[in-house]
Amino acid sequence: MDLATLPVIVHVAAGTLALVTFWTAGLVRKGSPLHRRVGQVYLLAMTVIIFTGIPLVLQMVARGQSIGALFLTYLLVLVGNATWFAWRAIRDRRDRAAFYGPMYWFVVALTAGCGLAIIALGTQVGALLLQVFGSVGVLGGIGAWMGWRRSATDPKWWLKEHYGAMIGNGVATHIAFFSIGLRGLLPGVDPQLLQNLAWFTPLAGALVAGAWLGRKYGRPAPARPQTSPSSSQPSPVPRLNT
Repeated sequence: MDLATLPVIVHVAAGTLALVTFWTAGLVRKGSPLHRRVGQVYLLAMTVIIFTGIPLVLQMVARGQSIGALFLTYLLVLVGNATWFAWRAIRDRRDRAAFYGPMYWFVVALTAGCGLAIIALGTQVGALLLQVFGSVGVLGGIGAWMGWRRSATDPKWWLKEHYGAMIGNGVATHIAFFSIGLRGLLPGVDPQLLQNLAWFTPLAGALVAGAWLGRKYGRPAPARPQTSPSSSQPSPVPRLNT
């Protein structure tokens, strides 16, 4: 095994671990000790994916695959964004100001700016895939700003930030899985169709999951009904005998 192959092996191993722990954390009871421990392993695996992705970018540059290298760099930014926010939302759940600090806005601006650059690149080379996923970064920036505005009056802001980031990480995890697995499962299918399925199916699934979780956790707490004083209790207003 040469040195250039090692990052690929570690990258694939971390991706496999991420896929298993993503579904484990998603299926167990939320907030339980198992959920927290498995979630920590998942975020650690995603961190390994980010760092082992850097040598892969450099290898693509060395092979002259500049567009692929730029797109992979952008994907690493997206994954880094989601991994950071998923962790910090739990850590800072009692400190809104700490979560929405300078680092938050730096990551948001970096992701949105990279998204705009990828949209421009996709438009230049006529690649719909780049245009769509570039839009993810831009829309994510808009969503981050809206989430910050709503968080002032939303006690569940940290939960929404957490599951939103985990959905984003889930998209990346499943894109990698489908990109490799579909080629083996459907060898006779048009490669372009397989590529579109591998990239756009997880994205569509994320939209559905986000809408479902938004309905489940995004509803405001029901207001407590105001009850009038019981007739058995003395009224604070004196009665006038007429």
